[in-house]
Amino acid sequence: MDHSYRYIASLTREPFLFYEMRSIAKLMAEGNSDDAIVKEIVEQNLFQYPTEKSITRIAKACIKRLHALEDDSLVSAIASQPTDVAKQICLYALMKQSRLAWEFMVTVIGEKYRLRDTSFGKIDLNTFFMRLQEQNDTVASWIDTTITKLKQIIARVMESNITETYDLDDDTYAEEEGKVYDVADDSEWKAVGEKIRINIR
Repeated sequence: MDHSYRYIASLTREPFLFYEMRSIAKLMAEGNSDDAIVKEIVEQNLFQYPTEKSITRIAKACIKRLHALEDDSLVSAIASQPTDVAKQICLYALMKQSRLAWEFMVTVIGEKYRLRDTSFGKIDLNTFFMRLQEQNDTVASWIDTTITKLKQIIARVMESNITETYDLDDDTYAEEEGKVYDVADDSEWKAVGEKIRINIR
């Protein structure tokens, strides 16, 4: 990541977008041009968005993010590989495009991997943004609602494989793609209230 890149809050408008990224990656893998992809998505309303303007904006944002990978094999993998693999590549694409996402993953999640610390919660997000606001005038100028939205988006990216959490027999479980896991088991990503358990291998 080039640290001359500015911090931008575009994640508030263009979050993880896994379904959209996968759909466009499939069209790219078929050899369609960028313009043809946007045209097909708009004409067929593949994203089921309410307006043509919003469809076009998100389609172009996804195309730009996929191009940031600079690797056709990774684009093809998003289109064809299992969901968990494709999501990891989409996260990498997001990191390549967003300095904010890159620094969060490297300085917060990367450090947790180094320390084998499997906890993750609001305090990590609050500390990350507080540090950025102290160090960077652009981030310091963002209003509270923007910061709050960015925290929510990053948290959702971290738990993107979790569909529902609920309580069974006084123990918290997480449901992921139709399976139920005990959150005390660190073998998968878990959501525990305000916490996420990180899979460290």
